[in-house]
Amino acid sequence: MTYDHLELGPAERLRFRHERPARAGAPTFVFVNALTGSAAAWEAEVAPALRARGFGTLSWNFRGQEGSDFAPGTELTPDLIVDDLVRLLEAEAPDDPILTGLSIGGLFAAHAVLLGARARGLVLLNTLRRIGPRIAWVNEAMPRIVGAGGVALFLDALLPLLVNEEHAARVRPDFLRADYAPLDPAHGHMNLMRNAGAADWDLPWERLTLPVLNVTGLQDRVFLDREVVDALFARLPDARREDWPDAGHLLPAERPERLARSLARFGAEIEGAAKGGAGA
Repeated sequence: MTYDHLELGPAERLRFRHERPARAGAPTFVFVNALTGSAAAWEAEVAPALRARGFGTLSWNFRGQEGSDFAPGTELTPDLIVDDLVRLLEAEAPDDPILTGLSIGGLFAAHAVLLGARARGLVLLNTLRRIGPRIAWVNEAMPRIVGAGGVALFLDALLPLLVNEEHAARVRPDFLRADYAPLDPAHGHMNLMRNAGAADWDLPWERLTLPVLNVTGLQDRVFLDREVVDALFARLPDARREDWPDAGHLLPAERPERLARSLARFGAEIEGAAKGGAGA
């Protein structure tokens, strides 16, 4: 798999893969990772399935994630990640972009739209939340867990609470067998986690007037609060909603085929609206 890089400055760059649509007029899905995610999660099944349907795709890693470099002393704040997304969109100019974010990635995508980034649609995957005492506790614990025992300890502790029962049973043999070791404080994941608490979740959702698709995995036992999802979803002016009883938080890994179908339907809606407007 071939990736390109967007150079941002000395020792700083973004790793990305951009494939233009195979069909004239088709939009491009721009994927925005979760905090410890990777472009590889989208490229495993979801992105190829969308490309097979003629859509474009743009997957990338934040600075601090695999292949995206940052200089010593750079703090990987939420504002920096959003600015990097805006810069990538400007540099690559994807066709009719649909920003598609998982978890906090959806928040970053929404912030980019509010900053004026060009987007035809927005997809929020397990994004809608408020940071109350429970989630604040989890957010503060994550860098401590990774700092003490690395990503392996983080996954062993939280993955069964994040994913659906079927997925947990399927991947269980790959876990609870690692020798835990602290993650270097200078590692990108530590930098991202350390700064994630500064993310602004109190968005003016009413200002997101573009078409929005919201997907919620109902087996998410960490971040999901259904009343909060209901309240925030109601504030979106032009939104569609899918609640999946058989999925948790990590939709691209748990239900990739279903996710690709849902995204393709939304993409076709955006494409049809554009063609209808052109002919009006």
